Amino acid sequence: MSYLIDTNIVIYYFNGLTADEALHDLLRESFKISIITKIEFLGWSEFAANPALYSQAKAFIRRATLYGLTGEIAEQTIQLRQQFRTKTPDAIIAATALVNGLAVVTHNTDDFSRLGVKTRSVTMKP
Repeated sequence: MSYLIDTNIVIYYFNGLTADEALHDLLRESFKISIITKIEFLGWSEFAANPALYSQAKAFIRRATLYGLTGEIAEQTIQLRQQFRTKTPDAIIAATALVNGLAVVTHNTDDFSRLGVKTRSVTMKP
């Protein structure tokens, strides 16, 4: 199974909060994200006050395979928002996964599984 990494997992991993060795192996090399994850992650306000950390974050996210917003993903996003009243970022991530046959790695499995998306949870540090 191929995976799309949710924004919360990117943030948790970058901040050293995950304890899942399989995730560490997956993110060490290359990983898949939606364009909305790049925007949400790099848009974190803490980066504005810490240029060095922002540079590290940009280097980290450059290793990702980035899925842009296509017409097909936009249509799927619209359907998910209409049917489930889902927040736009989650709907874009879910639509990206559905269109590309990916499971979403997330801490919020219920948010995505209710949309018909396969999910994988991650173990967090205690």
